[in-house]
Amino acid sequence: MPKVILHKGGEVFEGEVDPNTNLVVRAGIKKFPFPNLAYKCGMGKCSTCTCRILRGGDHLEAPNWKEKRQLGEKLEEGYRLACQLWVSEDIELTQDL
Repeated sequence: MPKVILHKGGEVFEGEVDPNTNLVVRAGIKKFPFPNLAYKCGMGKCSTCTCRILRGGDHLEAPNWKEKRQLGEKLEEGYRLACQLWVSEDIELTQDL
């Protein structure tokens, strides 16, 4: 099972998720990383769930058009929309906005 490490507000939250998991969907049903992951719409429209991938980004699908529209040049800095990511391997991310 993929291990997820979330850095936020100077704290570190760790948990495991099933393969092919969306973290915003899990947070929406009150499972890890709830309540520590900031999110809102879950559809790539608001960018509330923006995070920076620290490790494991090479296992993610390429950014889709929603991420390109919302994040633009920030994609090059490792930022992604958590609502658009499906986690199948270990990942470490931060919400440092």
